[in-house]
Amino acid sequence: MQLKIMMPKKKHLSAGRAPLILFLCQMISALEVPLDLVQPPTITQQSPKDYIIDPRENIVIQCEAKGKPPPSFSWTRNGTHFDIDKDPLVTMKSGSGTLTVNIMSEGKAETYEGVYQCTARNERGAAISNNIVIRPSRSPLWTKEKLERITLRNGQSLVLPCRPPVGLPPPIIFWMDNSFQRLPQSERVSQGLNGDLYFSNVLPEDTREDYICYARFNHTQTIQQKQPISVKVISVDELNDTIAANLSDTEFYGAKSHRERPPTFLTPEGNASRKEELRGNVLSLECIAEGLPTPIIYWIKEDGTLPINRTFYRNFKKTLQIVQVTEADSGNYQCIAKNALGAIHHVISVTVKAAPYWIIAPQNLVLSPGEDGTLICRANGNPKPRISWLLNGIPIEIAPDDPSRKIDGDTIIFSNVQERSSAVYQCNASNEYGYLLANAFVNVLAEPPRILTSADTLYQVIANRPALLDCAFFGSPLPTIEWFKGAKGSALREDIYVLHENGTLEIPVAQKDSTGTYTCVARNKLGMAKNDIHLEIKDPTRIIKQPEYAVVQRGSTVSFECIVKHDHTLIPTITWLKDHRELPSDGRFTVDKDHLVVTDVSDDDGGTYTCVANTTLDNVSASAVLSVVDVPNPPFDLELTDQLDRSVQLSWTPGDDNNSPITKFIIEYEDAMHEPGLWHHQIEVSGAQTTAQLKLSPYVNYSFRVMAVNSLGRSLPSEASEQYLTKAAEPDKNPTAVEGLGSEPDNLVITWKPLNGFESNGPGLQYKVSWRQKDGDDEWTSMVVADVSKYIVSGTPTFVPYLIKVQALNDAGFAPEPAVVLGHSGEDLPMVAPGNVHVNVVNSTLAEVHWDPVPLKSIRGHLQGYRIYYWKAQSSSTRHRRHIEKKILTFQGSKTHGMLPGLEPFSHYTLNVRVVNRKGEGPASPDRAFNTPEGVPSAPSSLKIVNPTLDSLTLEWEPPSHPNGILTEYTLKYQPINSTHELGPLVDLKIPANKTRWTLKNLNFSTRYKFYFYAQTAAGSGSQITEEAITTVDEAMASRQVDIATQGWFIGLMCAVALLILILLIVCFIRRNKGGKYPVKEKEDAHADPEIQPMKEDDGTFGEYRLFSFVSSASF
Repeated sequence: MQLKIMMPKKKHLSAGRAPLILFLCQMISALEVPLDLVQPPTITQQSPKDYIIDPRENIVIQCEAKGKPPPSFSWTRNGTHFDIDKDPLVTMKSGSGTLTVNIMSEGKAETYEGVYQCTARNERGAAISNNIVIRPSRSPLWTKEKLERITLRNGQSLVLPCRPPVGLPPPIIFWMDNSFQRLPQSERVSQGLNGDLYFSNVLPEDTREDYICYARFNHTQTIQQKQPISVKVISVDELNDTIAANLSDTEFYGAKSHRERPPTFLTPEGNASRKEELRGNVLSLECIAEGLPTPIIYWIKEDGTLPINRTFYRNFKKTLQIVQVTEADSGNYQCIAKNALGAIHHVISVTVKAAPYWIIAPQNLVLSPGEDGTLICRANGNPKPRISWLLNGIPIEIAPDDPSRKIDGDTIIFSNVQERSSAVYQCNASNEYGYLLANAFVNVLAEPPRILTSADTLYQVIANRPALLDCAFFGSPLPTIEWFKGAKGSALREDIYVLHENGTLEIPVAQKDSTGTYTCVARNKLGMAKNDIHLEIKDPTRIIKQPEYAVVQRGSTVSFECIVKHDHTLIPTITWLKDHRELPSDGRFTVDKDHLVVTDVSDDDGGTYTCVANTTLDNVSASAVLSVVDVPNPPFDLELTDQLDRSVQLSWTPGDDNNSPITKFIIEYEDAMHEPGLWHHQIEVSGAQTTAQLKLSPYVNYSFRVMAVNSLGRSLPSEASEQYLTKAAEPDKNPTAVEGLGSEPDNLVITWKPLNGFESNGPGLQYKVSWRQKDGDDEWTSMVVADVSKYIVSGTPTFVPYLIKVQALNDAGFAPEPAVVLGHSGEDLPMVAPGNVHVNVVNSTLAEVHWDPVPLKSIRGHLQGYRIYYWKAQSSSTRHRRHIEKKILTFQGSKTHGMLPGLEPFSHYTLNVRVVNRKGEGPASPDRAFNTPEGVPSAPSSLKIVNPTLDSLTLEWEPPSHPNGILTEYTLKYQPINSTHELGPLVDLKIPANKTRWTLKNLNFSTRYKFYFYAQTAAGSGSQITEEAITTVDEAMASRQVDIATQGWFIGLMCAVALLILILLIVCFIRRNKGGKYPVKEKEDAHADPEIQPMKEDDGTFGEYRLFSFVSSASF
């Protein structure tokens, strides 16, 4: 677009269907005259007003202008014509007014110092440049001076002067040492705006030989340095030694190395000062104070507030800066210097002046013959600037008269202009702080409309965004503009479109139906011009899958996804950024289609990752934050303070939490004296703490370390703190687990858990062991033993209670009085057997035993209980005796009865009872014998069916292995089982006890029978044993069945049936081929084949005989 200014203002036509036509008023400033038309000169480029040049390079003074015909150029120097043809070192660029002074071959820059002004002229007028002041930069050397060493006492104030040489432009000042290292600055030591180095108070470490002030001249890229300044700060003792020979005792300095004092200002001086600054510059106010302690500086503005966004503090708040200062910043500013001994203040009265600045700068006028117009030149400043007009570079007062022109202060009014009114006007606004100069031409032309925008320009716009269709135009008089859509469209109306003064058509919200061809038409009284513009609406680019916030641990892999949807005619490019910059050139970052993958993530990878999708028309972006987390870094800078005998304060600096807040700190200690290399838990504190008060034990050489914990785990331990050895003290505690037990009947073994080295509290750990009989009047007997855990007292009576105590002591003293523990001397075997032992047989397998307790004194130890020994001597059903291993049952405590389970029925048992203590068993009571009654027998050992016939079965068996009494008879029950496994009637048969064989007769042939067999004693029936058997088959009947199956009539019948079935199948097949369909339904028999019915469950009337065996380690 070739328009200079696009005005946002729009005009609305009256309601109805009137076309939207914009009548542009005489705001001709929005237009530029095409260069192919006659026009006065316009300055397009010039050197700055204050032009400081490098004297080592050629001087180039710029002056470029345009016009029709092309302008010619001339120069003045210091107000007089500068004839460049007479100076061989000066050349002017062809087609330009730019001068080049070749001083590199010969000549000096100083020769060309002065004020230069360029004039560009053609037949329609003359434009002039600003006054360009040419000055070569200067970087002079410091004057030679001899600097004496500065000696002062600790705490005094000091100002080291810099006083750099005057340069052009002024140099940048800084202080360094001989090694070109910048000197450290602080609230106590800082550099002032004038370059001096100020010390609010000096310290011994300020002593040095090389305080050097440097001046850097940027224009010439040179650095100059001042002679080094030597400073010696002496302490009170050094000062007294120096002046001892010349001063009396009363003149010596006191023990304090310096004297504290309230603040005083080093700069500025006095209570008030004034400061003047120009509008738009940076206002810098400075206050530097001395005092001890070092003063702190505060700033306030009286009757006002400091502008928040434009106020900055520099140089440790000693300098207040306000940028882009305005007249409203004038006023009184107060700086306050304060320390513990007092405060002072200084008021700086600030006045903001202003060089001229534009309110309305004059703009070029293009008028047609007979039109009217105005040039306005309006400026402000402090003081208010004076406005003067020039015509073609000469004061308008001496310029030729023009009846169409009238001057009214800052405005020139033109009426009924003619071609001869074309000229260049200059407006100069000046005051004591500067000037403004502006060129504005009046060009009188008669030109038909022309459209400057290229024909058939294609605009592509994203849907739902504004579309701006340019129609840059020119004409004199100023043309009117109309817009049409389509070949036969009517003029566009205001309800949808906006027409700007520069001819641009705006569609505020372009839709798909906005696509098409638009025609711009420009008209004035001299003619008409038109231009077609084409508009295409594209779908917006959208990110349909945005990258998501991720939290990953250091060393892992993270992936961000970014899926883009776009118009099919646009090709997007996907770019990934990290913190709004390009991705690091690192092989760990890979971009694959829709994904960004970062492997082996490090701390530096944390930040904001942005996916940017760019097309030629739009771009969209989406961001996600990557937080790299890990266990915290170890704490550091461990420091021990407040070191007391039983406590110390530990402080530390937390390491980086690696983006996961620290929840707690774990403090561990090492005892280098007793357990070197072994770390113990001391305490845990909140993650918000950085100090902890630690309780200590005496006589421990402590070291501490700290670990930080967050949600991901525990950090590595910090470096160990310095060691801290606590003083020795008497033990705080006595040994634990004290016991007194005898190992022999005549001794007392006293044991305890000794204190560890950490608990000893000092060197020389020992134990005082004391004992006495509980029930006697004896005094305590004590013995001090070394650091052991046992002491044996010999010659004690058997099992006597003793009172025992063990007390710790070391070289510093005794532990508190220990607790008394009850113990006993050694035990011996009991002396008396339990009496009155008798047995009550409960049943065939259980007996209850009773006895009388023995006297306590006879036990001679701690009663553990009573022990019963019992054994089976002989079976009542056998004629010979057998011996088996004795069984033992122990009954805890003081019980006087117990049950003997698991006895064998019909057996003879013997038992005795003994009392038990920790030493062992006492003597046995007299043996007591008892018999168990009969019980039910076990199942017969075996049952076999032999010699089956058509109607009989023979049974053979072996008696029960455990008859548990005298067998009285056997019971045999049996019943048939048919082919469906159903059971027939049950037959019950009694068999004498002396039988082991029995034959059953009159049974059915070829029949299965089930047998139930068990033995009986007087106590009842025993367990049963079962068996099944089948009687043999009748051979005659079997042969008859075979004969029937082989008879001819039977075979013929079967063949006839098979033939009939075959014929039926053939008929069905034929009918189906003719289209007939027969539904076939397969049915399953709802009742199972009775031949395969499962056998009925046993009704439980007869139990299964089981053979029980008693397992023991009996020996015969």
